[in-house]
Amino acid sequence: MVRDGLWYLRARMELVENRISQVVAFRRSVDPTPDDPFRGLYVGEETVDALLAPHDDPPSTHGDRLLVIEDRADVEEAHGGEFRLRRLARCAGLTDLDVELLLICALPEIDARWERLYGYLNDDVSRRRASPGLALALAGYSTWDAVARARLAPGAPLASLGLLEFSDVDRPFLTRTLRVPDRVVDHLLGDDAPPRALTDILVDPGLHRGETTSRVARALRSSWGLIYLRDDTSGVGSAAVVAAAAEVRRRSLVIDARRLGGRDVGAILHAVRREAVLTDAVVVVESFHELSESDSCATLFECPTPVVLVGHGPWAPETGDRLPILVEVPAVATADRLAMWRNGIGQADSGIQVGDVAVYALNPAQIRRAVANAAAVADVDATTMTVGHVREGARMLNSAGLQRLARRTTPAVDWDDLVLPASTTQMLRDLAARARYRERVLGEWRMRPGGGRGHGVIGLFAGDSGTGKTMAAEVLAADLGLDMYTVDLASVVSKWIGETEKNLDRIFAEAESVNAVLVFDEADALFGKRSEVRDAQDRYANVETAYLLARMESFRGLAILTTNLRANLDDAFTRRLDAVVEFPRPDENARRELWRRCLRDPVPCAPHLDLEFCAGAFPMSGGNIRAAAVSAAYRAADTGHPVGTDDLVYGIEQEYRKLGRLIGPEFARSEQRSTTSAAADTRPA
Repeated sequence: MVRDGLWYLRARMELVENRISQVVAFRRSVDPTPDDPFRGLYVGEETVDALLAPHDDPPSTHGDRLLVIEDRADVEEAHGGEFRLRRLARCAGLTDLDVELLLICALPEIDARWERLYGYLNDDVSRRRASPGLALALAGYSTWDAVARARLAPGAPLASLGLLEFSDVDRPFLTRTLRVPDRVVDHLLGDDAPPRALTDILVDPGLHRGETTSRVARALRSSWGLIYLRDDTSGVGSAAVVAAAAEVRRRSLVIDARRLGGRDVGAILHAVRREAVLTDAVVVVESFHELSESDSCATLFECPTPVVLVGHGPWAPETGDRLPILVEVPAVATADRLAMWRNGIGQADSGIQVGDVAVYALNPAQIRRAVANAAAVADVDATTMTVGHVREGARMLNSAGLQRLARRTTPAVDWDDLVLPASTTQMLRDLAARARYRERVLGEWRMRPGGGRGHGVIGLFAGDSGTGKTMAAEVLAADLGLDMYTVDLASVVSKWIGETEKNLDRIFAEAESVNAVLVFDEADALFGKRSEVRDAQDRYANVETAYLLARMESFRGLAILTTNLRANLDDAFTRRLDAVVEFPRPDENARRELWRRCLRDPVPCAPHLDLEFCAGAFPMSGGNIRAAAVSAAYRAADTGHPVGTDDLVYGIEQEYRKLGRLIGPEFARSEQRSTTSAAADTRPA
């Protein structure tokens, strides 16, 4: 059995050809100058007389043959056959006359022989396509038939859906040129490739079967035809629609509205609608919120096939007169996210533990891209694909929008680099566990219901400068395999009323769409206490703090606030924090360990460094110790010898001067010790 339906198209075209042969024979019988070599270039007197003479159009004789063709097609469709012309007629709501007119206009596009005959029938050798008058005549209808003429009107399905195009619109209606677009002809002949105008905006979101799928499938089976998926958190809305469409045995045509910038939106959406009609596909528009204010949306709403719009936020009633069926997409459950990653990684390397990358909230298409990139990088490195490769591929999918508002840092430290009390380290590990299992606890177990609360994790790191707060945030990001973005206060704070809140809202919105740790350094500058209102400045400062309180409540990402002055933070922030981690100044043992780590390989050190003395005599924070070690290293590099105790003392002195501390008698004792140490360093072994 021929399942692609070409025999049906050929049979219908043969009927058109036979009809053309009859019309040509009839025209020749009444043509006064059939052998005129200049026919079509001028109108002679004999031709004028013939045009004025009354005559009837030739009768159509292919009705019985058409019934035979349609009966055979009915039988084959009942056994699974597919006929594109029939499917197009059903999907677009075409009448029998519409189909006949479409075939008449498409014939010169399929077989060039008929171009010259159409020129003869048009009585113009330069007009080789059908005109409305010729098409109606070949279909057996009079040009006086208003109903038949209406099938070629701009609002009729053939024209409005882009199946027929008119040119020479300045000519009288009956002599205008009708053209079937190449895409329509190619589709009828079996070509499934989308037009080039759509290749840049079409996307493949993959498949995701969850609780949303069944509801969307029921909506697709209804006759309403317009659905709005509100997908604020999951990112799998389009993938769920594709799965639902497959469940009801329909194709999907998914476009990304973010890729329409700088294009003729109306023309693109018109081509999308025509493609959906040709393939009987469900139109899925990703990121519809980017398109909702466009006047061209009406093109989508008039599509004969179902249209599913996927966007953020509530439906805007002013978008159109027709309200959609609303479907809320819930957050992806932990088990479903694990399954998505398992499906994505399983094809490449089953040795990677899915739990190590499940923290990345990606949709199936993004997972596929991340894994493909990881495999390519591993191939370049001539190694087996590892978790690190997958994590790097996932981080590359982060939006670049946040980098305009915050400084991106790729973590380069781990837990071994922290020198903190055991209790502080444990609190940091607990915070990492919150970030790793928040979807299970807050989503599946519903431990934070109602009130518009988000599934974010927010921690406060409080302590003196240099005690390791920012490094701890970087360690958390490294443990979770995420990038760290440090908010640049200069890009946030504005002297103009309301601008600071707008900047913060952009930061929070971008942070929720990427897989990263958001760090607010010196958070007390933004999250300060509200004060009694004495003037307008106090009032707007309080509005800013109130906005932050509300926005942190609904935040869905991972944020770390660091401050040297915890007492300056508004008390209302404490309830919204998941953890408050105090960073104490290091004791002598911690300082000794910090000195040792700052001076480990490959730093060249003298064999008798007195780290005990440096740690015991000079109480400094970790940041100051690192800065002193760097100053000592520069001094040693300048003199061309390994780092010695005298270099360390020099670096400590520089730090004391920066801190404004008095240089006490311990420096005199340190100089004696450094001199003795230097002598020991040069004593022969």
